[in-house]
Amino acid sequence: MLNRFHKHIQNKFPFLSEAKLLIAISGGIDSVVLTHLLSKLDYSIGLAHVNFQLRGNDSNKDEAFVKSLGKQLNIPVFTHLSDTNTYIEKHKMSVQMAARAIRYNWFEKLLEEHAYDFVLTAHHQGDSVETFFINLSRSAGLAGLSGIPETNNKTIRPLLPFTREEINTYAKEQAITWREDASNAATDYLRNNIRHKLVPALNEISPNFNKAISTTLLHLKESQSLVEAYISQIKPKIFEYRNNLIYISLEELKSLSNQKAILYELLKEYGFTQWNDLYELIHAQTGKQVFSNSHYLLKDRDFLVLGVVLEDVKENRQKIKEVGNIFKIQNLKFKISYLKRTKTLNFKSNDLNEVYFDSSKVKFPLHVRKWQKGDYFYPLGMKGKMKLSNFYINQKTSILEKEKIWLLCDVQDQIIWVIGKRLDNRFKITDSTTEILKIHQQDEKNL
Repeated sequence: MLNRFHKHIQNKFPFLSEAKLLIAISGGIDSVVLTHLLSKLDYSIGLAHVNFQLRGNDSNKDEAFVKSLGKQLNIPVFTHLSDTNTYIEKHKMSVQMAARAIRYNWFEKLLEEHAYDFVLTAHHQGDSVETFFINLSRSAGLAGLSGIPETNNKTIRPLLPFTREEINTYAKEQAITWREDASNAATDYLRNNIRHKLVPALNEISPNFNKAISTTLLHLKESQSLVEAYISQIKPKIFEYRNNLIYISLEELKSLSNQKAILYELLKEYGFTQWNDLYELIHAQTGKQVFSNSHYLLKDRDFLVLGVVLEDVKENRQKIKEVGNIFKIQNLKFKISYLKRTKTLNFKSNDLNEVYFDSSKVKFPLHVRKWQKGDYFYPLGMKGKMKLSNFYINQKTSILEKEKIWLLCDVQDQIIWVIGKRLDNRFKITDSTTEILKIHQQDEKNL
């Protein structure tokens, strides 16, 4: 196996011979064998081990084993003690997702702090097959069904062509010791169920299953490479970047066949899961939207507009409890203050970055929010009330601009200011006003 492994990394990853490599090591057979292989081939390596504190004293024994292995092979060892249960509770994640996040966040720091070039993991062919079935059960696309990629940014997986049986045989032949993780034998997790139940059953049905599935995964990866090449060719024709937004031309998209597949490939990295709703946006009315946890996709006439969902948009409401508060919305900062009415005070400014109200009419606490269906106000300079939607139409406010506008409301949720656009007539200063409420808006980057 050593010779085959050496030829594989020389052909596939020749740049590793001149690089500093950090091996993600658990203490299990796969990562320990990878360590021995690279050590024998005189690669420049270090070991990175996370003690997740999930298996009691066994976790501490794993850490001690890795430290001992590093000393035995004269390899530097880096260890990280993680309060994983607290991380899981804080971030509301599964054990597996939390462990992955903790591990890779720490690896990134090690790469930077100790000048390592790549992280190497010990994923092998069996892991890739299991990933195929996991993703198959989740209705994944072609990329998900291609198994585990050999490279992903700074992460490299040089054992992917090798089976679990080959690794076990090499470890026994070389009298290599490792740590057993009892959780690998359990069937609580989907991956372990696939490993211990599904794959053995398929091997019984077809003795050539392992070879056949490996060949299939190779074909799928090659097909995915073709798809990626095609998408990179058409993407500049479809995507237009404007003011931190991506405009997807529906004219260009509709000129192509397989529109759904193309849209999936273009947008899969943005976290969308409601794919049927997303596809329907192509033919939907202007204003329809679909959200992921991080992005939104909006139909705006001849375009689909992709943007980031900002934190204050998610919360959609911010309270302002008292005068003197400074409150922020995205990159804007507002200060509220009282002013006494004087003859020299010029409060009839047309500058919508600085507005004035009759303080006796404004009831705290105030709050800012986005517009809702049915909203109305009394626009200053006009008679009577008007639906906010009609006001936007009259002002020729685009859908995108409308989504960015905030409303300042009083304790009864009455709109007192369409921020940056128009004050409400009910709160204006009159001849009887004795005390004025001033709100000054300033772009925070100019503060």
